[in-house]
Amino acid sequence: MNNYLIHEIQPDSFFTKNTYLDQAFVLTAPEMPFTDELKNVLEKWRFKSIYCEGESSKEYAATAESAIYVADEGTVGNAQQSDGDKLEKAEEYYNTLLFFVENMFVKTAVSNELDVKNITDKIKDLVDYVKEDRRFIMRVLRKVEPAPEKNYLATHSIRSTIISIIIGTYLKLPNHRLIELGVAALMHEAGMLKLPSQIYLSQRPLSAQEQKAIITHPVLGYSMLKSLNFPLAVCLAALEHHERENGTGYPRRLVSDKISLYSKIIAVACSYEALSAKRPHKEAKDGYTGMLELLKNEGKAYDDTIVRALVLSLSIYPIGLYVLLSNGKKGQVVDVNPENPRFPIVQVFGEFTPDGKIKMIQTAPNILTIVRPLNRTEIDS
Repeated sequence: MNNYLIHEIQPDSFFTKNTYLDQAFVLTAPEMPFTDELKNVLEKWRFKSIYCEGESSKEYAATAESAIYVADEGTVGNAQQSDGDKLEKAEEYYNTLLFFVENMFVKTAVSNELDVKNITDKIKDLVDYVKEDRRFIMRVLRKVEPAPEKNYLATHSIRSTIISIIIGTYLKLPNHRLIELGVAALMHEAGMLKLPSQIYLSQRPLSAQEQKAIITHPVLGYSMLKSLNFPLAVCLAALEHHERENGTGYPRRLVSDKISLYSKIIAVACSYEALSAKRPHKEAKDGYTGMLELLKNEGKAYDDTIVRALVLSLSIYPIGLYVLLSNGKKGQVVDVNPENPRFPIVQVFGEFTPDGKIKMIQTAPNILTIVRPLNRTEIDS
């Protein structure tokens, strides 16, 4: 594979084959220009080179090969039956967890009570589930959106917890620390429950007084969790999850080495979740755009190691992302190819197996590649 120095790549040039980050994750397909924006992001991230088996060109040249590699239909059928069952179970698991967290938050807001052992047991189960079936739970996160009448804090906390556990797993945290990290992530917004819900669920711009109230929630969460005998590391994560590496965060304007590891992980997980999930006041961005936003890391707000762990554990095109393929079809990334992780497996909309299931196709170089993510309008059309 050829090594290309980023600063030597001409803006808006095309490569005849996919380009990769760290020889593993797709940056651009042959149909996508290597833009100035992408160059700037990579240079800010201190990447010096990219990898590609093809050549650079000023103009896009379509490849002569047009055949699509499709897995054996019998194998695909069996895999889809199994995957369909697992996806359904993942959605059931997610909904059960959401019901638990919603009820827990309501009880906490009313009575200021939390069962540490019950929460820890739930997180132990979630850690095991994420380790075994993260590709299905990540697809559920893209599929299931908070109902407008629901408290988004519950969904935000669950999604941030799952992403935090994935990052922690990539960082090779031992199991007991993954569990503690999961508890911290689930409870990091606990202080919000001490504020009037009309403030944090508002669909209008907040007044100056309301904004001041919002920034008290880390201190409120720390005090509440400490009073209920949560581990100190969990309490500190609630206190510090809005701190930033460059000292621009709150409430104490801590800098890099003063911020706890769990807080750094939760900060990145929360930011990615907030970028890629719908809110009462904004539409969701796709996972690819969310990744690029974090890769920019403007002002060095986030720990580079943690951002890198997020990108490399979920990839530039995360599982669950809806994509446009080079054959003009639309689909969803559902898995990596264990034999070649550069070319993920995609479920293609509008193509079916003989038994009526959506067909799964393995992307492959010069045969079928991802062109770009789809926006919400394109997904629904």
